[in-house]
Amino acid sequence: MMLSAIRDYLSKRGQATLADIALHVDAEPDAVRGMLQQWVRKGRVEQRKVEANCGTSCNRCDPAAMELYVWLG
Repeated sequence: MMLSAIRDYLSKRGQATLADIALHVDAEPDAVRGMLQQWVRKGRVEQRKVEANCGTSCNRCDPAAMELYVWLG
């Protein structure tokens, strides 16, 4: 059920951060990350890192907000 919810959400949006996906499916980011890896292994999703826009690398950003997942279809 949650795998299909993630698939549907990402396919409609095209891309989303781990934090956004976790919020949408009402689950912890670590649990969602594991489910997303199944889509990555199937070649349907690609994980990308988001670069900080503030110009620094202080690492104060939420790591879940820095993981971007792209639906490849």
